[in-house]
Amino acid sequence: MTKKEKAQYIVDELEKLYPTTPIPLDHKDPYTLLIAVLLSAQCTDKRVNLITPTLFNLADNPFDMVKLSVEEIKAIIRPCGLSPRKSQAIYTLSEMLIEKYDGEVPQSFEKLEEFPGGGHKTASVVMSQAFGVPAFPVDTHIQRLLVRWGITPDKNVVQTEKDAKRLFPEDLWNKLHLQIIFYGREYSPARSPKADIDFITREIGTVKAKKELV
Repeated sequence: MTKKEKAQYIVDELEKLYPTTPIPLDHKDPYTLLIAVLLSAQCTDKRVNLITPTLFNLADNPFDMVKLSVEEIKAIIRPCGLSPRKSQAIYTLSEMLIEKYDGEVPQSFEKLEEFPGGGHKTASVVMSQAFGVPAFPVDTHIQRLLVRWGITPDKNVVQTEKDAKRLFPEDLWNKLHLQIIFYGREYSPARSPKADIDFITREIGTVKAKKELV
């Protein structure tokens, strides 16, 4: 298969499996999504969703968040890991939102990338899932699978994002990146990919990827 043929196969098969793509992180608006995405670094979405109700019951907007101390935030989010860094980032970005944007999350990749604790991937998730702007956030599932499927070389997330955006139609990006994540979790986990269920890798994967399927 050519890369273009592989891309079409991926789109077709994932649409059959996941015709709807609910956003994995529970939130009610762009601010709570931004905080949830920040907390998800090196933490599962499931654990984040267990922690955020407690935090958001106290502060679901930047004005209330800065009324909490960094230590109070840290105590709540500790189960998510990296709590010293994440708590400071949550407090600081909330201050920045108030001072620079009247408490509103900006609809801009560049402005979102300025916030502490985030970066391009966080900005892409918020732009995609909060504002519906086409983006292709690359997490570990997407990086792993697009390499296994021969869509991108095993280099870095910057290259992976470029290759994904080049091969997949822009109007599919927001849905497709979630479909790939769902597939990775269900059919092709990092530690134990299995040929009997990971049918996309079996059908179109690279030689290296196929050797992993034991």
